[in-house]
Amino acid sequence: MPKTSFLFGSHVSVAGGLSKGVERASALGCDCIQVFTKNNNRWDAKPLSQDDIADWNKAMAGSSLSHPIAHASYLINLASPKQDLYQKSIDALVVEWIRCNDLSIEGLVVHPGAFTTSSEQEGIARIIDAVNEAFGRVEPGTCRLLLENTAGQGSCLGHSIEQLEAMLVGIGNRDRLGVCLDTCHAFAAGYEINTAAGYAEFHKRLRDGLPKNSIHALHLNDSKKPLASRVDRHEHIGRGEIGLEGFRNVFSDPLLRSIPGYLETEKGVDEASGEDWDAINLRTLRELVASI
Repeated sequence: MPKTSFLFGSHVSVAGGLSKGVERASALGCDCIQVFTKNNNRWDAKPLSQDDIADWNKAMAGSSLSHPIAHASYLINLASPKQDLYQKSIDALVVEWIRCNDLSIEGLVVHPGAFTTSSEQEGIARIIDAVNEAFGRVEPGTCRLLLENTAGQGSCLGHSIEQLEAMLVGIGNRDRLGVCLDTCHAFAAGYEINTAAGYAEFHKRLRDGLPKNSIHALHLNDSKKPLASRVDRHEHIGRGEIGLEGFRNVFSDPLLRSIPGYLETEKGVDEASGEDWDAINLRTLRELVASI
């Protein structure tokens, strides 16, 4: 299957070392790559050695991959009203951001956080302050911080375009900040991207709500759960509630055409064909784009 002008990749495992992630993404035929630079379910991070950095850079240089991004730890909560967790989250974000700069990674995706026992307004204010503190502690480098839209589970913030807009405007510093747009999260949050009329409204909200050129990465995931479920459950492309027409809408949107897309769908092998699911999903995306 020939590649298209769109760049498609996947989140890949770095078990055995960061450079192994590059090997895995290349073997799948990815154009771009997303990784964790540390254990995503632990606060502590083993420092990167010069060999780690050199191995990653050598692997990337020897591959055809571009636009490497990383996903921050799921433990981070930049909206927490609990001061100890809040400061721990900022400190962890700073560590991950510095790691990304050391690896010449282009974007660090982070979930904005959940306000839990406070309020939406207070949570957004906490996020703004947290990111601004991180800006002050991380020297400018290759890596841009990307706030990811969420499905809206519980008190998680970032599920509406208006919330993301408030964060971006409040933080400022556009050269070091942006958005990662997740298709499953948008659908679960109530944006009807699977119909022409619904997507037209979504496009208008993106165009008018977010600062220009804010979106720098796409997470391409179908949804196991229905529209506005507020539940984040990823499905293989075209096999969920969004369906192929929803992704056709996404790839027909001039706002999103030049933005690299990364799969975060379930890993494994299709029992019927014996083919890797990432390879199947990448082919589905490329065939869909070729038909537009």
